[in-house]
Amino acid sequence: MKQNILIKNAKIVNEGKIVEGDILIEGDYIKKIDTSISVKSADMNVIDVEGNYVLPGMIDDQVHFREPGLTHKANIETESKAALAGGITSFIEMPNTNPQTTTVDKLEEKFAIAAQSSYANYSFMFGGTNDNLEEILKVNPKTVAGLKLFLGSSTGNMLVDDPKVIEKIFSSTDMVISVHCEDEATIKDNFAKYKAEYGDDIPMDKHPLIRSEEACYLSSSKAIELARKTGARLHVFHLSTGKETKLFSNKIPLKDKKITAEVCIHHLWFSDEDYAKKGSHIKWNPAVKTSKDRDQLWKALLDDRIDVIATDHAPHTLEEKSNPYTSAPSGGPLVQHALVALLECYHQGKIKLEKIVEKACHNPAILFNVEKRGYIREGYYADLVIADLNSPWTVNKSNILYKCGWSPFEGNTFKSRITHTFVNGQLAYNNFKVLNVKAGQRLTFNR
Repeated sequence: MKQNILIKNAKIVNEGKIVEGDILIEGDYIKKIDTSISVKSADMNVIDVEGNYVLPGMIDDQVHFREPGLTHKANIETESKAALAGGITSFIEMPNTNPQTTTVDKLEEKFAIAAQSSYANYSFMFGGTNDNLEEILKVNPKTVAGLKLFLGSSTGNMLVDDPKVIEKIFSSTDMVISVHCEDEATIKDNFAKYKAEYGDDIPMDKHPLIRSEEACYLSSSKAIELARKTGARLHVFHLSTGKETKLFSNKIPLKDKKITAEVCIHHLWFSDEDYAKKGSHIKWNPAVKTSKDRDQLWKALLDDRIDVIATDHAPHTLEEKSNPYTSAPSGGPLVQHALVALLECYHQGKIKLEKIVEKACHNPAILFNVEKRGYIREGYYADLVIADLNSPWTVNKSNILYKCGWSPFEGNTFKSRITHTFVNGQLAYNNFKVLNVKAGQRLTFNR
């Protein structure tokens, strides 16, 4: 039987406000929120947070946990533990595993794995290809987060590059269609130019010139044009350029938007100036670009043209990352350090706590119609994070929880730390220790 929990003396960050109060958790749910709650019960676990901040658990709409098939890099168990340490209580995982999640049978196999091993709440994207429309139409939108299309290069046959197929998919489903937008022909031309000059050892700082602003803009603008034509519900993942931000609107509420956008932590934190020091450890697709791009992404995030903050957590081993440019894979681990990085940006005066919660908790819940999560509300699941904003710590090998064992933030000292994470009313993480509590549940959707 679950122990009921009373969180006392919290600063509750929720729905655009910070209020002082207490939170009573009974079973999976938040039972009561009030300025002061007193409960006389022998089985009540009272946690006095002494004025620290309580946030809804983050909902990360884009992760790659590498299971099945790529588990030498990561798996659902290890990465969901790291997510809890980073204040992420729910994740949506991508379809480019091995085998790829492009049939309903393979999708359900992943759900079965997560049911056994995930420490956080979970859902999965279904993958579109040039030839699986029949499978796409079998997917139940009430039980699956959405559809993912790679409109730029990806592993195996997941590149969707037939314009007729893309239009057919856009016209045939009411699900949220999340897209990776980079124009393949542009990238190939750029790559050929630098390969001719440097061979395999292309300098890492050429990555944003190969996977260029033009490649991103060309692809995302085409996807948006097609969404407008077909009426599709389009979500553009991981914007990396200032130019692309001009394609999005802040004129209507998120719940009414048909075309939405996401930005990832690494595009808000790093710039092309960091390649000299970080090398392949910040090699992502789309590429980290200029400080001007970063500034424009921040501006679009704060004025609501960009709706969601996510991680695109995509780990590879250090051995893989140590290869020359042409064989060093793109992607890096981020879930454990996402929220503390955002809190660092709060300390730097770049963003308010209320805005962090809006973009990383509320908005993913709205965008994907996640049921009873993403907010601190009575009757909602008790997915909660307690953060101490004045407790510095430094990222190093000994406290990294990713299976790959490294982080692009290594050596960085963060001012804030996550002290507690609750999943469905159970304390699952406490002060640098993931507890042996697999409380994660399959996400459900109000559709």
